[in-house]
This record gives sequence, structure tokens and C-alpha cells, in this order.
Amino acid sequence: MPQTAPVPTVTTEATPTQRPHRAARLEDRWRAVVSRFQKARGWRPRVEPFAGYGSPRRVRVLGRVLLASPAFDPALHERESADRRGWRYFFTAPAPREEVRVHVGDTTVDLVSDRGGYLDATIDVALAPGWHDVTFRPSSGAVAKGRVFVVADGRRLGVVSDIDDTAMVTAVPRPFIAAWNTFVRHSSARVPVPGMAALYRGIATERPGTPFVYVSTGAWNTAANLRRFLQRHGFPPGPLLLTDWGPTNTGWFRSGPEHKDTSLDRLFRELPDVDWLLVGDDGQHDPEIYARAARRYPDHVAAVAIRELTPAQQVLAHGSPLPTPGSLPGEVGSGVPTAFGPDGDALTRALARALRR
Repeated sequence: MPQTAPVPTVTTEATPTQRPHRAARLEDRWRAVVSRFQKARGWRPRVEPFAGYGSPRRVRVLGRVLLASPAFDPALHERESADRRGWRYFFTAPAPREEVRVHVGDTTVDLVSDRGGYLDATIDVALAPGWHDVTFRPSSGAVAKGRVFVVADGRRLGVVSDIDDTAMVTAVPRPFIAAWNTFVRHSSARVPVPGMAALYRGIATERPGTPFVYVSTGAWNTAANLRRFLQRHGFPPGPLLLTDWGPTNTGWFRSGPEHKDTSLDRLFRELPDVDWLLVGDDGQHDPEIYARAARRYPDHVAAVAIRELTPAQQVLAHGSPLPTPGSLPGEVGSGVPTAFGPDGDALTRALARALRR
């Protein structure tokens, strides 16, 4: 008898059993009305791919399904969006419950976008270490190409980096400053934290195959902008793990610390051979988030590096010239080597000293 090919295993994010928050239900109704209107005018789904990651046996693919007008030109959109003001990234039309066929390696699976149009699934597939293409094909609409980074087996270093005030000078979350930086400034006007790209490039050169993952509470709408910023300033490529601004199943807005906690938990679980260097800043919650991670997973945190903001930057970040409680040197704890410094050059030297101890 002929043998039937095995069906690939696909795991998507679990759907909460509780009833969505009232704000989320109102948002869903509004999106349904807008979606019907746009589809009646000939708008069709398009996929915005996000970089994923995984092991040689299982990868996480990420993307978002949006509605695009009949005149949408992907190449023109990429050129025009390279230096647009931030608010333009938020004028998107998510396409929930759209069927998308995803092809990675020799495996093809069918996914359905969630209420925000997002695709987030782990797929069993055999892939060699390194970058691989992922093809997204909506049921009607253009094919899109994404990428996924496969981490080789065996013990190795990985880097988790915050973005705001760690890789990029942002001065958030003070509301006015955050709104100005996010919605008004051109993407090319953003500046990197001195020395951080050199620090990361040095790690990538000394340890080939090191995975870099950039975790931020910023919105997925800004993913393309952030990707271009990191590339323009010489940061090693890597997946972005961002959030969806707006109502959730439990409230009006998502919790930033919870998003980072959850992202770290998942990375530690899905890439158990990786020892992570966690890099953040002392303007908000990074030290306490990393301290929790070090306590929960002491065998998976190689070191913690915290960029120290100036008193003026601290004021912009949270209204006080002093670091937030739990952000002072020596308070990460758990016996994990910890480095502090105002920029990438200082952190490079401090990390070298901390890792020698």
C-alpha cells in the first residue's frame, strides 16, 4: 500500500476562552464594517511578513494580513514608506479571519489570521541553520516573501535587545515625547545609541550564528520602520517581537512588561540551547524584567547589560532624574554577570569585566 505523507504539525497562539473586553468587541465591530466597505470597493488581502525564528526542527512564522486597495504597488509602497512620518504607519486596515497558505522549506500549511489580522504559528519543518525564505499566499491577493532565522543545535550565545533607549534614542514613555517620536518625526531622523551597533556586530563576528532578537513594546505597525533603522545603522539582522496597540481581550491596552516577560519565556522554551545576553536600559522596567528572567531561568541567562540613562533622559523617560526602583547597579541579582554603562562602548568594556569574574 502507498504510504501517506505525514501532516505537518502547526501550533498557533491559543485563543482565550474568556469573553473579549468590551473595547475589543467594539473595535471588532468597527473593523467588520470598514472591511465590508473596503472589500466592496475592490480591496484585497495582502500579507506583511515579519521575520521569524526557530530550531532545525521547528520554526515560528509571523506576519499580518492587511487590506490593500486595487492600486497598491508593493515596490512603490516600500520606496515611499522609507522616510514617511510615523503616523502614516498606523493607517492600516487589518484583515481578520483571512486564510493564508504558508510555505517554508518542504512544508506547506494553511493558517487563518486572528482578530487583528496577525499570523503567529510554529511549524514542524526540517531546515538547516541560517536564514530561509517563507512564502505567504493569501486566498486572494499577492504573494509575499518573509524570512525565518534557524538557530543551530548546540550551546551558543544569543542576544535579546530592547529597542527604545537601548538601540535607538527614543525618550519614552512620557506621553508627549513618545507621541512626537512615534507619530511625527520622519524615520530617518531617529538616531542610534552610540556604540550599541558596534557592540552587537562584535558579538556577531566573534560568535557566528548568534541569534539576535529585538523585543519592544512598540506597535507592529512600525515594524518596517524599525527594521530599516536597524539595517541603516549596522545592527545585526534579527526578528522583531512587538505588540498590537489598542484593546485586548482583557483591557484597553496591553501590558509592556507582560509582553516582554512572555516573549522571554517563549524564547527560553523554544530555543533551550541558547544562553541569552539580555540588553536593556534603566529608564523603565528592563532591569526588573531581566531579573525575573534570571531567577526563573538561571541556566539560560548568560549576562545582563543595562544602558544607564542620563538624569535628563531619566526625566523624559519617567519624570524623575533618578533611575526607577530596581534599576540600580547590582540589583539584577541571581548571580548573573551584570554590566552597566551609558553607551555601547562602556557596556562592551563592562561586559568584558563582568564575564571574567
